[in-house]
Amino acid sequence: MVDSDCRERGVLILGATGLIGSAIAARLKADGWMVIGVARQDGPEARKLPVDRLLFLDLRRVTGPADWEPYLHDVAAVINCAGNLQNSARDSAQAVHQTAPAALFEACERASIRRLIHFSAMGIDKGALSEFSRTKGAAEALLQRSALDWVILRPSVVVGRAAYGGSALFRGLAALPWSPRIAGAGRVSVVQLDDVVETVARLLDEGAPARIALDLAGPEPLTFEDTVDRYRRWLGWKPARQIAVPEFIMSLAYRAGDLAGLLGWRPPIRSTARKEMRRGAAGDPAGWTRATGLVPLSLERALASEPASVQERWFARLFLLKPLVIGVFAAFWFLTGIVSLGPGYDIGVDMMLEGGAGALSGPVVIAGGLADLAIGVGILWRPTTKYALWAALALTILYVLAGTAILPRLWEDPLGPMMKVWPILTLNLVALAILDER
Repeated sequence: MVDSDCRERGVLILGATGLIGSAIAARLKADGWMVIGVARQDGPEARKLPVDRLLFLDLRRVTGPADWEPYLHDVAAVINCAGNLQNSARDSAQAVHQTAPAALFEACERASIRRLIHFSAMGIDKGALSEFSRTKGAAEALLQRSALDWVILRPSVVVGRAAYGGSALFRGLAALPWSPRIAGAGRVSVVQLDDVVETVARLLDEGAPARIALDLAGPEPLTFEDTVDRYRRWLGWKPARQIAVPEFIMSLAYRAGDLAGLLGWRPPIRSTARKEMRRGAAGDPAGWTRATGLVPLSLERALASEPASVQERWFARLFLLKPLVIGVFAAFWFLTGIVSLGPGYDIGVDMMLEGGAGALSGPVVIAGGLADLAIGVGILWRPTTKYALWAALALTILYVLAGTAILPRLWEDPLGPMMKVWPILTLNLVALAILDER
């Protein structure tokens, strides 16, 4: 086992707010390690981490070893779980996968860090299909040339009770009334999050193997459809008819995902996922078992060990509804602004005049239209979505109060704005409730 001095010095976890990083942090904390988490920024996902210390560092701003040196004091081991699927308004594969890790590896050598565990992805050693796999592969090569006591872990698709990315997508697709069959998708040897966490814990033991790369593959390679079907049965729904998804529809879905990425969202369906899915993520767990003594659990057994709760069924149904809710709500506000400033301008002015606004009628209508447009754009832009939703809630309430004061007759129209505002408010609250990504 790792001696007490190492535990007191602690372990630094990059990507500590992610699916894998947060689970590792919880396990190592329970094992008695001093855990130092690195996150990009403060927020609910960072504040809930079970760590002794929380450090904030945007990996896109890391350019050299000196940027890491303040974070490596009293650190015995480093675990790099940081990663992103595709470049976006908030992410850079080059920075997160290659530039920042290269600086980290050099800084760790200078600081005499005993152990560095680096998360990559299955298939990276077989060639680059995208910017994701190219930068991941470059980081592996750099680490393998270093003098560090390193281990590279290449997991297949990681799934567990917590859901994010691919594991969330499987649940969402399982909630559809049909089972989508995606042409060209390779097989995946899905691996359990608990097995990945246990592997890291064992690799921190004194005498654990070093300078090796391990494929973390589940014991059963599955087709994409088989994986979705297992989740469907776990959630308690009847088998669904398989329907081949036309290529042009999938192309539209990937392009929509890319657009969402440019707006700061992180959907699991993007052009990078398309490229990597064709290769698949199937592997042999034998080397993993030989190195660590761990026998990975199959998806079937893992799901059977804990029945799905009603919360799981809610999440599955809401997963694919979330982008629809956000998109529809943003379009509603944007189109309301367009109508207010365009074909509905005179109607709005007439209503304001009827209510006694006088010369302010035109400017008020214009201000309202511009506010509606700003809210629509703000909802679509992920960094401002929460604030735009709160602004939408406040503005809707303001419209109700102002409309009641200026034109109380609007309440007499059974199909008018005062009657329809309540489902709008409800949708606003739903959007706020499901906004968290992890």
